[in-house]
Amino acid sequence: MINIMKGTKDLLPQESYKWDKIESEIREVARLFNLKKIATPTFEHTELFLRGVGDTTDIVNKEMYTFEDKGGRSVTLKPEGTAGVVRSFIENGLSQLPMPLKMYYETPVFRYERPQAGRLREHHQFGVEIYGADSPEQDVEVMMIARSLFARLGITSPELHINSIGCPTCRKGYNEALKKYFASKEEELCPTCRERLQKNALRILDCKEEKCALIAANAPSVLDYLCEDCRTHHEGVKNLLDKAEIPYSVDDRIVRGLDYYTKTVFEFVVTDIGAKSTVCGGGRYNNLVEQIGGKPCPAVGFGMGIERLVLTMAAVGASFGEVPSPDLFLANIGAADEAFLLTQKLRAQGINAECDTMRRSLKAQMKLADKLAAKYTAVIGESELQQGKLKVKQMSDGSEEEVALSSLVNYINQKKKA
Repeated sequence: MINIMKGTKDLLPQESYKWDKIESEIREVARLFNLKKIATPTFEHTELFLRGVGDTTDIVNKEMYTFEDKGGRSVTLKPEGTAGVVRSFIENGLSQLPMPLKMYYETPVFRYERPQAGRLREHHQFGVEIYGADSPEQDVEVMMIARSLFARLGITSPELHINSIGCPTCRKGYNEALKKYFASKEEELCPTCRERLQKNALRILDCKEEKCALIAANAPSVLDYLCEDCRTHHEGVKNLLDKAEIPYSVDDRIVRGLDYYTKTVFEFVVTDIGAKSTVCGGGRYNNLVEQIGGKPCPAVGFGMGIERLVLTMAAVGASFGEVPSPDLFLANIGAADEAFLLTQKLRAQGINAECDTMRRSLKAQMKLADKLAAKYTAVIGESELQQGKLKVKQMSDGSEEEVALSSLVNYINQKKKA
């Protein structure tokens, strides 16, 4: 027996309708906000993530699935969605399209980390990427996209936390203040954070070790070091959230786990799946396009995990909709071919029809119809074929009606509308 690899999960047929519900609502939110779909390869040149994600992040240092292909090239399975979209934006000249360019993706991502609730070594993300606009309005619209999806999925309790981590100009002074603060407590830090102290002290604020988190709680606040432009932008975001009556809290410890963020960063947090859990994280990354090789272009976006959305919806009792079932199960008595061909005709007319293809007895066919939760059943045999009509049974109450074969499509469609 070959078992599934640790940190991965099968999506089983009886669970897939839950993902269908989420993906359907994603498409509707994308339509409402005029987001166009983009898809990038599952693997990219490793250099893309070294330059984009940042070589001081845990993702690059500890979590990437990197290998050498048969051509001797270093290749990495994508650990996040944004870097690949930026590469595509540059390579395909998407800056020539009308701005702001508003895109979304659904993609698997791969990180070698400790599996936890809603976060696997292969998990799936819905992400939004908007390029060209550098305004607080665009930041808030991105948050509204996430809120809209949560509302449509029945997740009514996510808390919005926001922060600004400034730009390279003002962050320089903040990094110096952090270095000075953490240097006085270096011996108390975990080994990883001691390394971070030399490379990028900001990353210490993202450490999950309890002792480091306690030390970081008293570190200088980034908000005290913002330059005038970053402070004005941050105030603009807060003012617009207030006007839109969107509740939020400012959390100056949010830095996100990626080096490319500038100015606004945010998270949506829920407590419904146990410990406090981030179900969506994002922010602004104005320098990333230039960093990867394109012309300067502001950008903002977010990512949220599909698996974590499923868990959260289940925890809050949100509806995934009805489990898909046949509109009609067509059983047969000695008329397997006719039942099969009629089923295909019904499907061509938009009816979710099913029939037996295993030559079961009539009793076994009816048991199958019940297991499939068919809404209606009918039996076709020699007499039904001769008379051109059959009895259709409504499974919910056992009532029956005689229906002409030529009217079967209209009959089922009318019942569906009722």
